[in-house]
Amino acid sequence: MKRLLIVFLLSISLCGFAQIGEKNFIDQNYIEVTGKAEKEIVPDMIYLKIILSDKDNKSKQSLDETEKSMISKLTGIGVDVNKDLSVKDYVSNFKSYWISKTDVILTKQFQLIVHDAKTIQKVFFEFQKLGISNVTIEKLEHSRIEQYRREVKIEAIKAAKEKAEALAAAVNQSIGKALYIK
Repeated sequence: MKRLLIVFLLSISLCGFAQIGEKNFIDQNYIEVTGKAEKEIVPDMIYLKIILSDKDNKSKQSLDETEKSMISKLTGIGVDVNKDLSVKDYVSNFKSYWISKTDVILTKQFQLIVHDAKTIQKVFFEFQKLGISNVTIEKLEHSRIEQYRREVKIEAIKAAKEKAEALAAAVNQSIGKALYIK
């Protein structure tokens, strides 16, 4: 199972060294450090692309029958098909039918959102039984990604501050207020 990795590098300029009077930003003594933080999270929104086609169907079921079987199996393993399953595309080769006089082939593309690895395993197992083999993972997301990004940014700033304090302490000085955070 792939994990999402959030990494932030933040640069912080801290005013160091006690000063008398006000100086311009450029004239002030400062130390510039970079803080880094990362966090691995397990995605809770896994997008699967499912393609059903009359051409790929080995059991000679119609596309509608295969779709009904798929929906039945998904419901059986606990997937909320009304919320998590959607049709992305529906295509036929009817235009080329008039030229080549072959069968009309229908293709239907679905998007399924799965929330954990166990469910993915069940989905792939049931699809294998049904003969549905054209399934891929499109993307991974987490429902609270913005919250995690904020947390990682805060950790990166704390790491930069600690690094600045350590460097200033090495020359028997202390840091002041942050002048610039990037």
